Amino acid sequence: MRFSPLITDLYELTMLAGYLEEGMHETPAVFDLFYRQNPFKGGYAVFAGLDTALTYLENLAFDKEEIAYLKGLNLFRPRFLEFLRDFRFRGRITAPAEGTVVFGNEPLLTVEGNLAEAQFVETALLNIINFQTLIATKAARIAHAAGNAKVIEFGLRRAQGPDGGSSVARAAYIGGVRSTSNVMAGMQYDIPVKGTHAHSWIMAFPDELTAFRAYADVFPDSSILLVDTYDTLKSGMVNAITVAGELRAKGHELVGVRLDSGDLAYLSRQARRMLDEAGFTEAKIVASNEVDEYVIESILSEGGKVDIYGVGTKLATGMGDGGGALGGVYKLVRIGAEPKLKVTSDIAKATLPDRKKLLRALSEDGSCIMDIIALADEKIEIGRKVYNPVNPLQFTHIPTGVRLTELRTVAMEEGKRTGSSSTLDQLADRCRQQLACLPQGCLRFINPHTYKVSISSGIHDLRLRLMEELQQA
Repeated sequence: MRFSPLITDLYELTMLAGYLEEGMHETPAVFDLFYRQNPFKGGYAVFAGLDTALTYLENLAFDKEEIAYLKGLNLFRPRFLEFLRDFRFRGRITAPAEGTVVFGNEPLLTVEGNLAEAQFVETALLNIINFQTLIATKAARIAHAAGNAKVIEFGLRRAQGPDGGSSVARAAYIGGVRSTSNVMAGMQYDIPVKGTHAHSWIMAFPDELTAFRAYADVFPDSSILLVDTYDTLKSGMVNAITVAGELRAKGHELVGVRLDSGDLAYLSRQARRMLDEAGFTEAKIVASNEVDEYVIESILSEGGKVDIYGVGTKLATGMGDGGGALGGVYKLVRIGAEPKLKVTSDIAKATLPDRKKLLRALSEDGSCIMDIIALADEKIEIGRKVYNPVNPLQFTHIPTGVRLTELRTVAMEEGKRTGSSSTLDQLADRCRQQLACLPQGCLRFINPHTYKVSISSGIHDLRLRLMEELQQA
């Protein structure tokens, strides 16, 4: 799959042209992609989008039509346009595996290469990683709220365009929502596709019972009937139960009913009672209509009887308090042999310089204790002092009795993948396993526990030294 290199901001091209004119384009450079605050005011994020990003990088090239378009802008010199003909990404990518639980200020992708290639890919990588990580995180929250109930991704019609719709289905699967209504995503990513019918199906027939019978006749072994077109309990459920009896008489079973409006907790309780009393104890209840983790939590707290949640708008758009977008950024951390630091009046926004490694401290039973960001070649020992990345006066020590494991590996070298892609099931299983190892407080939706992320003394000291040098300059 090819992504056009014109999926970028204009300033990436103007900087690229400038580096070429200044003779800087081949200077070695290192960039980090990271975010500062967990989305949805939550306790974590789920890293996603790496495979898509690697596909973009592997196939990065300008074709004749794209170069002709840039020429027509009358902005770039002929030498630069000629340079683009052979432009490729030939660098290195270091990253966690998709489905890894991550936190603010941690380097997700580290991009190494010459300045031209490492700078140019900024916009596309942010676009891919920010969106898919946001959606995977939202899906993980929704799946956690649903507990033993299943969740279907219903968000295509509200997603950010056709490409966004497919990215939603993929990222949501990683986060734990393992089916979709999006048929294209089903084919593209081998995701199970699920669906029912619309209110318009009911309205197209003379009456509701006739509509239900017609649908059940066409799909006798996969019918889920939408029961809220007119009156959920007095009409929809009564007619659905009638059709369920007719199906059973023919050797088939009604799969379930779908509620798409009203008080979902109350209606699901009543629907469950009616189905059970009629002898259809295995029929499922599907609930949709602006569902998210908070709605699911409310339904369960009120004794709702929902088996499957259809989640659309709020998943596909990353809607929610503190949601809407992941604030991922892309910062230069080394150029040539010099570590680089972006510093502002706000220490919380000062970047972490130089090449780094990301370590996770695990207890004997595999529970996550803390993460440590350290210099790439720094030796980290148990018991060592580590610092708060946003407050250099706060420090703690790596606790005894833990083991340290590196969270990232080299995923691309010289512009080529270093390994084969994992299946979506493997990525989703990793996400589920990692969430189970987090402190339970991290999974809360309101005032979650703040997982400790620290920086090593090496990064701490280097950052303070660079700040002092900048101030003196």
